[in-house]
Amino acid sequence: MTIIAQYSDVFIILACAFGLFMAWGVGANDVANAMGTSVGSKAITIRQAIIIAVIFEFLGAWLAGGEVTATIRNGIIDPELLKERPEYLVYGMLASLLAAAIWLMIASKNGWPVSTTHSIVGAIVGFAVAGLGPESVHWSKVGQIVSSWLISPITAGFISFVLFKSIQHLIFENSDPFAAAKRYVPGYMFLVGFIVSMVTLVKGLSHVGLTLSFLDSLTLAAGIGAVIMLIGILLERRIGRERRNSGDNFSFASVERIFGILMMFTACAMAFAHGSNDVANAVGPLAAVVSVVSNQGVIDASAAMPWWILVLGGGGIVIGLVTYGHRVIATVGTGITELTPSRGFAATLATAITVVVASGTGLPISTTHTLVGAVLGVGLARGMRALNLRVLGSIAISWLVTLPAGAGLSIVFFFMFKGMFG
Repeated sequence: MTIIAQYSDVFIILACAFGLFMAWGVGANDVANAMGTSVGSKAITIRQAIIIAVIFEFLGAWLAGGEVTATIRNGIIDPELLKERPEYLVYGMLASLLAAAIWLMIASKNGWPVSTTHSIVGAIVGFAVAGLGPESVHWSKVGQIVSSWLISPITAGFISFVLFKSIQHLIFENSDPFAAAKRYVPGYMFLVGFIVSMVTLVKGLSHVGLTLSFLDSLTLAAGIGAVIMLIGILLERRIGRERRNSGDNFSFASVERIFGILMMFTACAMAFAHGSNDVANAVGPLAAVVSVVSNQGVIDASAAMPWWILVLGGGGIVIGLVTYGHRVIATVGTGITELTPSRGFAATLATAITVVVASGTGLPISTTHTLVGAVLGVGLARGMRALNLRVLGSIAISWLVTLPAGAGLSIVFFFMFKGMFG
């Protein structure tokens, strides 16, 4: 208790600094989930992506990111083991934030899309094993997280494959692709509005005290989908037939412009949903430290999220995106396979569908792995030659390294803080 009282101001300052660093890493790496396909398909530019993400990622983090955050993140550690040594929780969360943030910086510098959730989970497992012993970790929870490495990309890849095949069959293989796009794209617009609204309602807005039943969310999402469809139809009417070159007899350029409208809606909504969900990776451990220090070492089951912590997290995400986000956006948007607005739409919608299903079933999932799997599915729909296997190999290795890298760094920093203060 005396250690926490003696160094309370230092712990708060360090937690804020490391939390901001971690939020920077989330912005630099994970925002590619929302922006990579939109930029890669040329539906929006890098500058437009940054503007959209700055607005909607921050709003999502601030307005819909304030859930009651568990002091021991994701139930990975047994809280009873920390009641006698609350300072270990402080050391561990500081070490976890710093370790995960450093790994995200390394990954972002190399353009690797890694999971911020897995980074922080690996870091927490590392300090728990080092400081409390292997028996303190709920290994079944870790096993679920590892299983999501395969489940989420395979699921999203399958859905994106089916979606893109449906687009090929209904529109691109039609005798008049432009007329077919005018006819069928409103249905896809409804799907975008409906599915992404469900992502936000099921995983986002409950954090601000707006508790909706699944049926209420379903009804509201259907209404939002209908509104998006009507807006899309009005915008679609402005697009006429045009040929990109003399060989464009089917007006494919105009068809892709219609799908580009879809990508604008998807980019805004996914950025909001991402900000509301993934900001917890940075501010969850920060809130835990603030709670323990404020309560003079008493570990509560949960800690209410102060508004200023959410603002700090949202600000860090924005700074990370502006300074380093373009590297991972380039990998997801152009490195795996060549994307057009229609292909990018299939990948983004498949990601959203997978996240909604996972939310309803409680399946642990990584948005990064899901999106990469979805982009891979779109590439497979065009054949193996459409995929950059070298880039895929480097991504797969970075995924495997994430948990042990976070754990190893966290162990080093845990003992460093223990030696400095303990």
